[in-house]
Amino acid sequence: MTQSTATTQAKISIATGPAGRAMAEAMTPEMVEQLQAHLNLERQSSADYFAAAVWFAERELTGFAEHLRDEGKQEQEHAAKFADYLISRGQTVRLEAIDPPRQSWPDPEEVIANVFRMEADVTSSVLLLYATAEKDVDQRTTVFLDPVVDDQRISEHEAAYLLGRVKYANGERAAMMIIDAELREDEAEPAKLQS
Repeated sequence: MTQSTATTQAKISIATGPAGRAMAEAMTPEMVEQLQAHLNLERQSSADYFAAAVWFAERELTGFAEHLRDEGKQEQEHAAKFADYLISRGQTVRLEAIDPPRQSWPDPEEVIANVFRMEADVTSSVLLLYATAEKDVDQRTTVFLDPVVDDQRISEHEAAYLLGRVKYANGERAAMMIIDAELREDEAEPAKLQS
């Protein structure tokens, strides 16, 4: 047998993940666990947003309802993005049960405060993922997370803006109707000082 024949007959060894999918680089169990937890946090956030949308819809504040419904859909897309990433890295996606969302609040300010807290929690989760990826020297994950970090900063900023507007309205119905109309017309956004 010649050298070239032996070389062509040698089997190429490729690492595989739990489902048998090829993977270029293994992930630490801690990283996989945190990515799974974050994916499920995004799913929980989607349900929480939908519950908030229902609360506003029941009070005929359609701009708030539509805005929060759309935010909930966006959270579901974020969960899908993390599922796609896990699959691309040879991992099996594990969907866990999510808790029933809170459905009653005393006033609009409390609903939006809950939204802001939720976005802050998601930001904390993303930053924890980033820190773990850096510790693991997992550049694939840090590259994946780079735009997620900035998108999450923007989501938190927008939630803080909306909370500030609702607080400033101080329960005045006319002011709330103005904010609702701005949301319905997609004209509610934080001020920008940079030109």
